[in-house]
Amino acid sequence: MGNTNQFLKLESLNYGWGMVLVVFVLSGLAFGSMASISVFLKPISADFGWSRGATSLAYTVASLASALFGVIWGVVADKYGTRWFGFAGATAMSLCLYLLSTQTSLFQFYLLYFLFGALGGALLFSPLYANVGFWFRENPGLALGIAASGGAVGQAFIPHLSGYLIDSSGWQSAYLNLALIYAIIAFPIAFLIKESPWRESARDQIEPEPRSFPISEKEVVIWISVAVIFCCICMSVPIMHLVPLLTDTSFSVEFATKVLMVLMIFGAFGRIFGGILGDYIGPLPGYILMSLGQTISVVWFPQVSSVTAIYLLAAFFGFTYSGVMSSILVCTRVMVSAQFAARAMSITSFFGWIGMGLGGFLGGYFFDTEGNYIWAYTFAGIMGCINLFILSQFWFRIKREEKSLLIQGN
Repeated sequence: MGNTNQFLKLESLNYGWGMVLVVFVLSGLAFGSMASISVFLKPISADFGWSRGATSLAYTVASLASALFGVIWGVVADKYGTRWFGFAGATAMSLCLYLLSTQTSLFQFYLLYFLFGALGGALLFSPLYANVGFWFRENPGLALGIAASGGAVGQAFIPHLSGYLIDSSGWQSAYLNLALIYAIIAFPIAFLIKESPWRESARDQIEPEPRSFPISEKEVVIWISVAVIFCCICMSVPIMHLVPLLTDTSFSVEFATKVLMVLMIFGAFGRIFGGILGDYIGPLPGYILMSLGQTISVVWFPQVSSVTAIYLLAAFFGFTYSGVMSSILVCTRVMVSAQFAARAMSITSFFGWIGMGLGGFLGGYFFDTEGNYIWAYTFAGIMGCINLFILSQFWFRIKREEKSLLIQGN
């Protein structure tokens, strides 16, 4: 019996790493398309005469759709599992990209990115991360970090690919080609998704799963949700507006997308490191450390002008901001139960997407009002400072409760 249990545990662990790879690819495709809006921003706004703020609002629309529907899909995932999430998400992404090649109005532009977020990104982000996290009982941070790094890889290469496709044949053909590429890659692997045995078992339990964390699941979600709004406002300004910032200062689109690619490549390593950091020093200290790095670096983007400095700054920001992303996932995985995981990750992601959407829009708004990006990036730094303050108070709250429980135990 012991050998059988050990074999089943090993088999489950091996399939868990397969799930890490599947979610790596699917989240990379979804995050990559979201980031590519920044590359499509200037050619589309130039063709239709839309303002930069109005065009970048599509990112906000997609973010808010991901936020709202992510909560809905989180409830569904906790109750029924994520078996068909990959297929539905692959269908939505491919179809929306195809239709974007034919859109001719702001309403259509917003509607298609709304659908992309609601039926594509929302299905492929938090619910699948929650599933991956509970395939691993030990060191889930490493697995979540690798899975989440797929988003950074997608953000690195897909905007660069989009820029190449736009330069070659225009933005309409670029959307069409991306739709075809997504269909070829996403559909075959979408059918490999399988629910974690731990999560399946938790759904069948009548009594709640025992927890050792000192504060309630609801309070954990509230703290992380409030912090993540400001955290994501901070990070979304460069993600959405780095390419326009660089091309406004006479750099080519090719150079700008290469800088974004470097930022995201280092981001892939940052997400893995953030996950490992959570396993070794704790997810919340890791979150605070990575947040400090992104806050310090974000304000410098409008100030640097040399090629070397731009690449170095992009690499550092990418590493730290992406470490934040995986730290949030590990915090939620460690602090809540398997029964509540998809809802918890979806709720915190809801507020994260609100922050991402606000940051993306406000970056464009401040550019339209000021004529440059200095205030937009300064504002991002201020939001990062607020995030750090909230996280420090969360840490003190946990320590106070741990001390209180220790006193009661004695």
